[in-house]
Amino acid sequence: MEKPRLTKTSTWAEMRDYLTIAVGMLSYCIGWGVFLLPNNITTGGVAGVSSILFWATGIPVQLSYFVINAILLLIALRLLGLRFCLKTIYAVIVLTVGVAFITQNYHAHLLADQPFMAAIIGSVFCGCGVGLGLSANGSTGGTDIIAAIINKYRDISLGRVIMLCDVIIISSSYLVLKDWEKVIYGYVVLYVTAFCIDWVVNSRRSSVQFFIISERYKEIGERINREPHRGCTIIDAHGFYSGRDVKMLFVLAKRRQSDLIFRIINEVDPHAFVSQSAVIGVYGEGFDQFKVRRKSVKNINKQA
Repeated sequence: MEKPRLTKTSTWAEMRDYLTIAVGMLSYCIGWGVFLLPNNITTGGVAGVSSILFWATGIPVQLSYFVINAILLLIALRLLGLRFCLKTIYAVIVLTVGVAFITQNYHAHLLADQPFMAAIIGSVFCGCGVGLGLSANGSTGGTDIIAAIINKYRDISLGRVIMLCDVIIISSSYLVLKDWEKVIYGYVVLYVTAFCIDWVVNSRRSSVQFFIISERYKEIGERINREPHRGCTIIDAHGFYSGRDVKMLFVLAKRRQSDLIFRIINEVDPHAFVSQSAVIGVYGEGFDQFKVRRKSVKNINKQA
């Protein structure tokens, strides 16, 4: 089987993914190391376990975070393969180095008398960071790895496993902090983080569709193919009012490419008739992959 060729476009896409993951992990570092950890507010995942260990034993969070993730990644490498783990390994390394730098060099205690605001701001930074990582096909490891392993062998949703793990971790912080108020702040962090993750991932992956009617449809289609690198479908249409046969372009693109497409249309044919609308999901080459959960034969037999 022929291996896929490494092109300039694919190389740039990979570099962009790694840069996005780095920015996301640095955002997570700020939220965790500057706002949550100094205010004794826990979060979910391995970061929450590391925080609890730090408060209980004084073990640096970056050390326990790296060790726990290293163990989970070794298991995942064996069960899930290198492709799943490569960007996660990179994300864990960036986050470990970033948290180590912040905890060792930043000693200010922001919002010490406003823990609720610290929880909100910290969770926004964390959620946006995780969302950026996920949108670039990476993750912070931890409960994501556990969920992926369980999902491989059991018909249980990833979200349900991650939520269960995070609730157990946050609730366990009471054993160390002896303060239910901080536990409640942890639940707030969990909710706001999840909201920010969804917002970032959906906004980066959101798509739009265009219907373009123009006598210069060929030139518009060629430029859309060449510049934003999006395909066009020509649809034969008939104008009810004019009674003429017309050609209509159907285009699917990322939302961030909308301005470029409008500029192309305006330059080629300012009198073109254009309709733009948002779409819930686009699946196929150049967009998202199908996310259909396969049912096991055992479960199918039960339903039969």
